[in-house]
Amino acid sequence: MKIVHVIGSFDPAKGGPQAVVVRLAAAQALLGHHVTIISYSNDEINARARQATAGIPGYDRVCTVLLPMPDRVEILLGQRAASAARPLIRAADFVHMHGVWETILLRVAALCRLHHTAYCICCCGMLDVWSMQQKAWKKKLALRLGFRRMLDGAAFIQALNRDEIELMQPLALRAPYRVIPNGIFLDEIRDAGADVAGLSERPYVLFLSRMHYKKGLDILAEAFHQIAPLFPDVDLVVAGPDGGAQRPFSEQIRRAGLQGRVHMTGGLYGAAKIAALRRATCFCLPSRQEGFSVAITEALACAVPVVITDACHFPEVATASAGIVCPVAPDAVASALKIILSDRQRAVRMGAAGHRLVCENYTWPLIAAETIKAYHASQLPRPDTHSAGLTRQLPDTAT
Repeated sequence: MKIVHVIGSFDPAKGGPQAVVVRLAAAQALLGHHVTIISYSNDEINARARQATAGIPGYDRVCTVLLPMPDRVEILLGQRAASAARPLIRAADFVHMHGVWETILLRVAALCRLHHTAYCICCCGMLDVWSMQQKAWKKKLALRLGFRRMLDGAAFIQALNRDEIELMQPLALRAPYRVIPNGIFLDEIRDAGADVAGLSERPYVLFLSRMHYKKGLDILAEAFHQIAPLFPDVDLVVAGPDGGAQRPFSEQIRRAGLQGRVHMTGGLYGAAKIAALRRATCFCLPSRQEGFSVAITEALACAVPVVITDACHFPEVATASAGIVCPVAPDAVASALKIILSDRQRAVRMGAAGHRLVCENYTWPLIAAETIKAYHASQLPRPDTHSAGLTRQLPDTAT
């Protein structure tokens, strides 16, 4: 198949979606498909992306069309993106879009409809109840101005877990849903090895994600404040680019008098990220909202016990006894961290269970094969050039 992936930014610092796109594309290319990624980038982003993709199996087989970062006109109209995408969309068998609220996606969807090319949309948690409450009036307006048509015209909407489907129900979208989670490449976990500046030499709890309000850094700061006197030899490492929450988090840590026990490394990518995970005593992501966290999956694959909130929508962690799923509250996070930090043998068992969970369910070769099945099931016949009136119908009922 000729597959085109489209995402608004190629920057690894933007979080999980970019990490997902490059790995899914690589896994599909390893299955023998011709895969292209269309996105925006620049020299600085390209440098980060080279570091982040260096160890991905099969990524050298993926084609990339990287456009200059958009100015205000391009953000509004997406003309350069449409011009670059048009010949690729015309020749594609299927288009996979990642995200929602970007003009590049709106323009690509219109091209897909024009050229009778089926497409799906991975909404990355952007349409659940919590996300829709953020800048709600802008999103309601965007839906009226074309984004609802984009969503309703999809061959299917990729949900990362069953909770996400339930959380999108208030929108009453017409496209069917299909659950396909994210994954990891085991080779990246096995082969990675790097020295990482800024890590604590002592045991540490690791937060690895964008430093954004929704990731719950304020919750983590209060939870660590509660447990710090009980575990004086344990530090907290916060690894991730600033998404607006770094300053308030730093101030919160300063007021608690914990500056000497909290280490911020900035964004970690590729082998450095895996090295930080491997050395962690526990991984903690107290998010207020997640679609399907790549970082959680990577921590599990590295046999690290995890503490996550129920807003991460990863109940399999608790089912597999690979960590603790708790409410979105500092006291609950602190209690979960106490359990793991106070029982080393239990933590080791959790880590082993998490590694098995990922190996059996969440690897990119398995997930890539699932996406190809979904594409084939959703493909629409090409218009017959001898029958000008032949059109292709997209599904119009949700499942």
